[in-house]
Amino acid sequence: MKKHILTLTLVATLLASSCKRNNSSFDGPSLSDLNGQFGMLQPFQASKSTVDFSKAETVGFTAKFTKLCDWTIRIKGSNSGAQKFITGKSRIIDASTATWNGSTTLFPMFKNEPCVATLLVNGVADTFNVTIGITGLRIPAGFVVANFESGMNTKWTTFIQSGGGMDFKIHNDQFNVEGSNYLNMAGTVNWDWLIGMIDFPASAYGKTTYPLSSVGEDVYFNCLIYGKPNTNESRVLFQFREDDNGNGKFDPASDDQYDNELRVTWEGWKLVSFKYTDMIHLVNGVPASNNGNSRHNPNSLVMVSMLHLANPSNGAASTKVDCIMFTEKGPLEL
Repeated sequence: MKKHILTLTLVATLLASSCKRNNSSFDGPSLSDLNGQFGMLQPFQASKSTVDFSKAETVGFTAKFTKLCDWTIRIKGSNSGAQKFITGKSRIIDASTATWNGSTTLFPMFKNEPCVATLLVNGVADTFNVTIGITGLRIPAGFVVANFESGMNTKWTTFIQSGGGMDFKIHNDQFNVEGSNYLNMAGTVNWDWLIGMIDFPASAYGKTTYPLSSVGEDVYFNCLIYGKPNTNESRVLFQFREDDNGNGKFDPASDDQYDNELRVTWEGWKLVSFKYTDMIHLVNGVPASNNGNSRHNPNSLVMVSMLHLANPSNGAASTKVDCIMFTEKGPLEL
């Protein structure tokens, strides 16, 4: 009988223990976060009223809420219309969660201009605003192949078809995205895929080869490309020619060429970035074997070419390009 009593006592003790609620911790959001009323414990503020991004300055934002919130800070240029978005989920906004370095989310890019930073809290009708003046623009790190600010480099080589409505020129108008100028590429060529092209030799920059890392994984190629709706779909083909045998030039019989063809299916400006080692060799758009050492050697690069292509049976094609750059250790941030 004693044995049965001890067994029953042990079971009861275990059941009672398992039913106890641990009030010291629990999973999931608190009731105050689920049902609590929203309030501002600390107003939305910026750390600076003016900022010079060219000097690597940044702007930090602060605010404090009575409950956990999903929030977005939208920064909009008053003249350019450029926009930057910073999002988070927290009770507190501070420099660790909301700092702006002058970069852009929606193009065009910011200019020296007043900007309005607006705090939007999910489920809250009110918005909270601060004004920030930009006095200097962010300078992205990298090697600039072309930004067209000084016109066409006389050491670049161009070929432009004699089609209809050809416009392979630098423009300065309401479409500019970075700086003042961009290259417009447009026209109708009903006998060939090629609209026009530019060769950018390393010698145009006073170099034997492009000044890039020997580690292909570290190198990124970047370009802003504009897609125009209701036109023949543009294709922008970039070609990268290396001097693998070290004779000072590209020899297709013994050197590598890597390619990336971009189909411009979007509308407006878009930043395109890709890693150097992600490229392959193409012949008429089809992957093919290289004739060099078959290794991606960006430090052996002697020529970058940009070709504007379009289906010759589909009428007029049009696109725009700007800010062609190499970066290292990551894609370009504008």
